[in-house]
Amino acid sequence: MAGTIPENYRDLFTKKAFGHLATVMPDGSPQVTPVWCDYDGTHIRVNTAKGRVKDKNMRRNKKVAITISDPENSYRYLAVRGGVAEITEQGADAHIDLLTKKYLGKEKYPYRQPGEIRVLYKIRPERVSTMG
Repeated sequence: MAGTIPENYRDLFTKKAFGHLATVMPDGSPQVTPVWCDYDGTHIRVNTAKGRVKDKNMRRNKKVAITISDPENSYRYLAVRGGVAEITEQGADAHIDLLTKKYLGKEKYPYRQPGEIRVLYKIRPERVSTMG
């Protein structure tokens, strides 16, 4: 059963609010990383470079959690547990540029490394909770 992002919390995806993405390490321990994210109306979308720890973790174990705090009120937040529904390189470069516009106000992602391959992950919300 898919969880639904409440309408009155979707504004967190339009603000410059960082997500904190939890993935599972090979030994079963949690790994948490701050990430840029957005919402396409169905999935929470995050983006990283192929080969990073969160990339390897999400390929191996699709279970993830993400929290997003309101930058204007830290006591207001969205917490989502779910699964990675799609992992793709298609559209990932355009997506990181879209997130760059939101988070940095720039047109192009300025931190790209030579040979870097961007990857887009679509997270399906399964359990959603809110506060504030």
